[in-house]
Amino acid sequence: MSSKELGEKQKWGYFESILSFVLNIILFFLKLWAGIATGSIAMIADAWHTLSDCLSSFVVFFGVWMGAKPADEGHPYGHGRAELIGAVVISFILFIVGLEFFIDSLKKFKLHEHAHYTWFAISIFIISIIVKEVMAQFSIWAGKHVESQALIADGWHHRSDAVTTIIVVIGAFIAPFAWWMDSAMGVVVSLVIIYTAIEVFRDCVKPILGEEPSKEVVDKIERISFEISPLFSRLHHIHYHRYGDHKEMTFHIDLPGNMSLDESHKLLDILEKRIFSELEIHSTGHMEPNKKLP
Repeated sequence: MSSKELGEKQKWGYFESILSFVLNIILFFLKLWAGIATGSIAMIADAWHTLSDCLSSFVVFFGVWMGAKPADEGHPYGHGRAELIGAVVISFILFIVGLEFFIDSLKKFKLHEHAHYTWFAISIFIISIIVKEVMAQFSIWAGKHVESQALIADGWHHRSDAVTTIIVVIGAFIAPFAWWMDSAMGVVVSLVIIYTAIEVFRDCVKPILGEEPSKEVVDKIERISFEISPLFSRLHHIHYHRYGDHKEMTFHIDLPGNMSLDESHKLLDILEKRIFSELEIHSTGHMEPNKKLP
C-alpha cells in the first residue's frame, strides 16, 4: 500500500471513528434517559448496546493510529495487532454487560414489573434508528472506498444497533397489551449484546492464533503463478499471518528439478513481487523439485 493510500485510509478512519464516537455518546445518554424515565430495562440495555458501538469506534481509531506506526526493532511486522488486543478487551466488557442485563430482565419478569412508555421516549428511539442506519451506510461506504475491514465492521455494528432498536420500538407498541413485553425485549437485546461480544472475540482471536488463507487468495496465487510460468505447480504448505494491514505468508511451490538455481530463483522472485502488487501480501516462497518432471 502506497503512502498516499495509507494517508487516505488514516484520514477516513479518523473521521469515521470520531464522528461515530460523538454521535454514539449523544444517542447513549438520550436513550439511557428515556429508559430510566420509562422504567424500561429494554431501553436501558439498548442504550448500553449503543455505547458498545462507541467503544468499537474507539478501537477503530486506536487501530488506525497504532497501525500507522512503522515497524521497529521490537515489532518487525508493525503494530497492527494492537487493534485486535483492544477489541478483545471490549468484547469481554460487552459480554459482562450483556449478562448483567439478561439477569436483570429475568428478575423484572419474575417481579411482574412493566414499563410506562411515552411518545417522547419512543421518538428518541425512532430517531436513533435513522441516525444509526445513516452511520452504517457511511461507514461501510468509507470502508469499501479505502479497503478497510475495520470501517466496514464498524458499519455493521451500527446496523446491528439499529436492528435491536427497531425490536425495542416494536415492543414498546405491543407493551400496553402484554405487561411482560419489556422484560422479553430486555432478554432479546441482552442476548444480542452477548452474541456481538462473542463474534468480536472470535473474529479477533482467529488472526492472533493464525488462520488459513481463504480459497480466493489461494486461487489467485495459483492463477498468478501459472501466468508467470506453466512450470510452477503444486502450491502447498501455506502459512498466513495478519498484523492489521500488514500480511505475511510463506509457501512451498514446485519447479522442475533440472532448472538451475538462478532460473528458479528469478521465477520465484517475480511471483513474490506479483503477489505483493496484486494482493498486498509480503510472501516468501520455498522451491521444491517436481518429482514428476526430470
